[in-house]
Amino acid sequence: MIRMDASSLHIAMFPWFAMGHLTPYLHLSNKLAKRGHKISFFIPRRTQSKLEQFNLFPHLITFYPINVPHVEGLPHGAETTSDVPFSLAPLIMTAMDRTERDIELLLNQLKPQIVFFDFTYWLPSITSRLGIKSILNLIINPATISYTTVPERMNHKGTLTELDLMQPPLGYPVSSIKLHAHEAKLLASMRNLEYGSGIQFYDRVYGCLTSSDAIAFKGCREIEGPYVDYLAEQFGKPVLLSGPVIPEPPNTVLEEKWSAWLGRFKDGSVVFCALGSEWKLPHDQFLELLLGLELTGLPFLVVLKVPIGFETIEAALPEGFKERVKGRGIVDSGWIQQQLILEHPSVGCFITHCGTGSLTEALVNKCQMVLLPQLGGDHVINARMMGSNLKVGVEVEKDGEDGLFRKENVSKTVKIVMDEENEIGREVKKNHAKWRNFLIRHDLESICIDDFCQKLQDLLK
Repeated sequence: MIRMDASSLHIAMFPWFAMGHLTPYLHLSNKLAKRGHKISFFIPRRTQSKLEQFNLFPHLITFYPINVPHVEGLPHGAETTSDVPFSLAPLIMTAMDRTERDIELLLNQLKPQIVFFDFTYWLPSITSRLGIKSILNLIINPATISYTTVPERMNHKGTLTELDLMQPPLGYPVSSIKLHAHEAKLLASMRNLEYGSGIQFYDRVYGCLTSSDAIAFKGCREIEGPYVDYLAEQFGKPVLLSGPVIPEPPNTVLEEKWSAWLGRFKDGSVVFCALGSEWKLPHDQFLELLLGLELTGLPFLVVLKVPIGFETIEAALPEGFKERVKGRGIVDSGWIQQQLILEHPSVGCFITHCGTGSLTEALVNKCQMVLLPQLGGDHVINARMMGSNLKVGVEVEKDGEDGLFRKENVSKTVKIVMDEENEIGREVKKNHAKWRNFLIRHDLESICIDDFCQKLQDLLK
């Protein structure tokens, strides 16, 4: 049921042009529209068709297609980071920056009260001129922003070293979250990464943090509270939580080919592995992952991008692998209905790259989590939160020097979470069940979203 009242808001959504950002923004839009709020959703023109099926309130959520300017070095027609290799993502950011004039005209025409955005550091100056409130709505969790981008980090005199970044900043609320040397090295290198229009990545994010009217994250106080309080103190502005934003059940059913295949196996026996829509594994890590799954002896379904240097997934498979796992193992490179796969009773284990959306989907299902973070600070700190702090999953051990994982460690970690007799596995299963029951509590999300909407109203006073 949709609730409409005099306090209904008009909110514009302008997420970073990446599927891992567009999709969660639409999930949040659905939650807000369910409460009668009107949403104007800015989306790259050709990408609109990919998200239309997830718009559950088309009479309240209106897509406004954006023409993405061509930038030298990008393939023609590229609109989102899913359309390009990881290395070209900064050029997508440059293209997005070049929509500034169009966005200003659109905001002037639509006159929303609030705009949710991320990464477009120039947006708050536009909204300020137009009398619109700007909310930096981050897909990255507050634990990561607290670790990487608070004033103490950004105003550090001299260059931040790997040693500095292995430890959290002064006042960081959770002592169990730290980085390994190879992770701190990557984070240090990212601080010099140019990310669109000649601007360094962390300067871009910090500019958004300091110039927005408020900061928002997905999550609830029971998990994210300490980090939210820390950020509010650091930046001196409201930091809001929109609740767990568990995706509404899809309007579709699981494809017959997957339901038929999964239906062949007993409950809780299948390992499902999906490492997100963006990340391509180097071939050596692709091989280690698949050979590790073969070693488990369990049935598995793996969905990965075609690895670097290959045209097809078939060409990249280990020699003789397809024949050896015939009947119990599938490797696919297409888009898959992850939410519906995770709900299938046959799936007992989920190997995840630790993206925030995937972790939420995993937490509200019964399958156990194997944590295999693939990208810089965000996914790594998500993995530490889940593995070291909440203890709801087990992280795959990696080599200390190069940060690479081995097939034996993949197999060992899967067996730990799948083994009813393993002490670590039992603890993880118990903790997962506790947080799952908390997150799917019938009134939790409603309370969180209602509180979030009230705080949005308070911003306008």
